[in-house]
Amino acid sequence: MKKKQKFEDKSYRLLSNKQPLSYMLPTRHTRRFPILHFDEETGVNRPLRYSANQKSIYEDEQDSNVILEPIIFEDGMLFVPKQNQLLQKFLEIHPLNGTKFEEINNEKDARQDVETLNLQVDALIEARSLSVEQVVEIGRVLFGDVTRISTAEIRRDILVFAKNEPEEFINLINDPQLKFNAKVQMFFDEGILLKRGKDIYFNTKSNKKRMVVVPAGEDDVYIVASYLQSEEGEQALKLLEKTLK
Repeated sequence: MKKKQKFEDKSYRLLSNKQPLSYMLPTRHTRRFPILHFDEETGVNRPLRYSANQKSIYEDEQDSNVILEPIIFEDGMLFVPKQNQLLQKFLEIHPLNGTKFEEINNEKDARQDVETLNLQVDALIEARSLSVEQVVEIGRVLFGDVTRISTAEIRRDILVFAKNEPEEFINLINDPQLKFNAKVQMFFDEGILLKRGKDIYFNTKSNKKRMVVVPAGEDDVYIVASYLQSEEGEQALKLLEKTLK
């Protein structure tokens, strides 16, 4: 016995964080915005067009009495009742599905929420168990100069960061580069490295020369750490470590 198809109301949402009061979805194929669906059986890209008085969403299956209707997301949301299967099908294969909008799936959303909450819990447990030394190391990497604030303040800020950015925090504490990056930040905090514009300079008694140039958009600590861990920067690292002691 053939299983009876179940029709359901469906809701859709825009994916942008900054949702406009209203957004009109393109509803017909044009040169400016091609709306095509690749037919797996024929190997042909078929133009799409939504018209409520038609029985198909494909232009080549529609008659000449086409009445175009706008598809408008209000406050980022669109509700389509089960009686409008034509629109549901059109939205399912619309080229902007998955990039501009998506169908709301409560079960999928719940799974994602559970994953996010579990990740937050894991991150907060890791953040809470940090030693004082680790708190300072991570604080330097995340926030820069932490010499002027208390350990309790750093720990609080780390906990807040772990809650808001759990995946990034867990990646950070598992990064073998963490300790070295914290050491590089300490060189800056103690003033034995200085930044002037895009240039990083030594600031020791015996050396005031330029060390490296930081390319636009790159992180100071990352560039300096990369240099100090290279063969060329080996002696520079020894000088900075000796000065720090």
